[in-house]
Amino acid sequence: MSRIAFEPLHDEFGARVLGVDLVLGLRPDIVQSIREALDTWSLLCFPDQAMNDDAHLALTRHLGEPEAEHVTLGSTGKVVYFGTVGNVADDGSKQDAVHPRTRYQTGNELWHSDSSFRAVPTLYSINHAYEVPGEGGGTCFASMRTAWDRLPEKTQDDIEPLRVIHDYVFSRTQVAPVNLAHAASLPPVVHRLVRRNPANGRKNYYVGSHARSVLGWTCGAKSRELIDDLMDRATRSEHVYTHPWKAGDTVIWDNRCLLHRGAGYDADRWRRRMRQTRVCGAGPTLEE
Repeated sequence: MSRIAFEPLHDEFGARVLGVDLVLGLRPDIVQSIREALDTWSLLCFPDQAMNDDAHLALTRHLGEPEAEHVTLGSTGKVVYFGTVGNVADDGSKQDAVHPRTRYQTGNELWHSDSSFRAVPTLYSINHAYEVPGEGGGTCFASMRTAWDRLPEKTQDDIEPLRVIHDYVFSRTQVAPVNLAHAASLPPVVHRLVRRNPANGRKNYYVGSHARSVLGWTCGAKSRELIDDLMDRATRSEHVYTHPWKAGDTVIWDNRCLLHRGAGYDADRWRRRMRQTRVCGAGPTLEE
């Protein structure tokens, strides 16, 4: 295995990683280098990976405990570790823009952090691209860590003690109905508004489309004003990196400090198929 090289993708975060084959096997020192790089860069892209589901799940297990895919778990009780992102069904057929599953996935076009609606939210998401649209279909990322760094010191002091309620049904019913069994499996949860990376001590605030309201604030307008302002500060265009997917890309990102959203594509015209796994966080954010 050749020497690992990192090429920055954006001024604030993100790197392309060269010299690593994620399929042929990862030595413990390489896995540790990936973990350390995620603490530093927050997002890593490994191009030209000959990925398959077995290798993808093995990579996931190298990085931690795989997280059960919440839609299948909530709707049926079955534990699976993969989600398919895009409009290509398991049988290879393309689903058009009005298909219920395609419509449901438009929720991914809202800025969010994966599984912030769970008591133990996602640590890492791992996406591999198999088919990509000829136009559109990128994924936008923004750093809540560098956004925290840009806040006035008084604002940092004011928001650090706050707790925020995250609610899946609140966010996803904005775009499509949510299966009732799925909704019942995901009651609202409370998270710290400000989180700290234990490896390097860097702080970030923690919001997204699932963030509903500030715990203890009785004025919904005041809650939304704060959350929306923090979202806006993080996602202004100059702070956003949009990843232009290529078939063979494997991208890993740190959900503790990054927001992401799909940029959209013409599902009637193009095929898009990515497979995703997630790595569980270490525990509830209130215990960090």
